[in-house]
Amino acid sequence: MVGYDPEAQCVSTVEAAAAGSASGFVTRVLVSPLDVLKIRFQLQIEQLSSRNPAAKYHGILQAVQRIFQEEGLVAFWKGHVPAQFLSVGYGAVQFMAFESLTKLVHHVTSYDARDSFVHFVCGGLAACTATVAVQPVDTLRTRFAAQGEPKVYPNLRQAVLTMYRTEGPQTFYRGLTPTIIAIFPYAGLQFYFYNILQQFSEWVIPAEGKKGGNVKNLVCGSCAGIISKTLTYPFDVFKKRLQVGGFEQARAAFGQVRVYRGLLDCIRQIMREEGPGGFFKGLSPSVLKAAASTGLVFFCAFYHQNTQKHFSRQSVEDEWHCGC
Repeated sequence: MVGYDPEAQCVSTVEAAAAGSASGFVTRVLVSPLDVLKIRFQLQIEQLSSRNPAAKYHGILQAVQRIFQEEGLVAFWKGHVPAQFLSVGYGAVQFMAFESLTKLVHHVTSYDARDSFVHFVCGGLAACTATVAVQPVDTLRTRFAAQGEPKVYPNLRQAVLTMYRTEGPQTFYRGLTPTIIAIFPYAGLQFYFYNILQQFSEWVIPAEGKKGGNVKNLVCGSCAGIISKTLTYPFDVFKKRLQVGGFEQARAAFGQVRVYRGLLDCIRQIMREEGPGGFFKGLSPSVLKAAASTGLVFFCAFYHQNTQKHFSRQSVEDEWHCGC
């Protein structure tokens, strides 16, 4: 089980950070194409439908074909370098903070560190900490994934310098407000539902044994990711729209562009021009990404932790009690 377990000799905080980083690195490589599709859909003002001739993208398959034809295969990994910094940094801070917070709860309060509510609160706080730490690279990742050809930013260094000189340091934290509002319930629900699903799976299949542990982590993590992402998705759309503020010239080739004065103005404009469906643009690739990334994060993190304990010669019984 992820988090501090007082009845088992689980991983240290540093090992939790390493597991989170490793899982984030592997996951990002695999889900990057879905992330690019999601961002393109989220930023498109026009309706995502073939019935709208002004819409550049209509659906997943059509978008894949068009991006490939216009920008080539490498376009599906646009922004991959800052995205890797984002994944590795976010994974390290989140898992380290979650491990530390659940341990603190156990020692300072009367709550059980394995309780689902504790996982919800600690998961949310850990995600908020990680979000503030990596928000600048998240903004960079969004802009790289959003730009077409020819590129406005040829490389990461040029992007950082250009944004800093033309928009100031505050531009790296565009979209932080909706991110913080959404990330607490998203991550909290992620850990909460993961814990609930783990307990449910053990109740349904009590004699599953060690062999199915990694598959169970993958399935439970995927389901937790889908539920959490769907419930908090509109805030991800708001974040992306705000992150490309000041970047309108790079979006002109994709269709209409909008300037938002802040979170509330963004919500009002989307509701007025695009309707409630505008809050869920890009949900399909996002759900696929959430299922794959969350499942793989938990799978890889547990596999990494399991490998570490194997080489440190801890007993198999200790590994199983840690839920690895």
